[in-house]
Amino acid sequence: MDNSFIKDRLVQKFQENIFGYEEHFGVLSIFANKESNLKILQYLFDEEQLAFRFLKDLTAVHYPDRIGEEIVVTYLVYNMYDNVELRLNFSLSIDHPSIYTATKLYETANWLEREAYDFFGVDFIGHPNLTRVMNVPEMDYHPLRKEYPLEDQTRQDKDDEMFGRGGDFNFGNFNVKAN
Repeated sequence: MDNSFIKDRLVQKFQENIFGYEEHFGVLSIFANKESNLKILQYLFDEEQLAFRFLKDLTAVHYPDRIGEEIVVTYLVYNMYDNVELRLNFSLSIDHPSIYTATKLYETANWLEREAYDFFGVDFIGHPNLTRVMNVPEMDYHPLRKEYPLEDQTRQDKDDEMFGRGGDFNFGNFNVKAN
């Protein structure tokens, strides 16, 4: 089974819900409508010629500059018979980052969806126990969103020269002047 076969089958079945596709390092990536995530995953699971019956990974990424589709949920599914991976990408609005849960189809999705909820705030509709899994329950934000500075701006104990923000530096044969 090759990527063109997979792409053709998905486009034929879900043409109006597939927005694009690309291939990197031999792995096909499909970009699709978030409302069709369960239908696509179920089709990939059930279709004998495709047989993507293993969920290798599920993650989210925050792209703050993509207005209306700031959060992208990515599923990496695997066909063990033919040793083929497929990446499915679904864009969500940061205002309502929700998508249907895949826990009924892949048991692995339970923990992975909880992690995406914990760090990015993705609401997996129908998840049996969508609670924080790595951070404390009292946390009122999602730390992997790019809405927060990388450093605590109120700290007084840090030396800016140690962080490359002041002073002159000598790196072997290179001298760097601070601005």
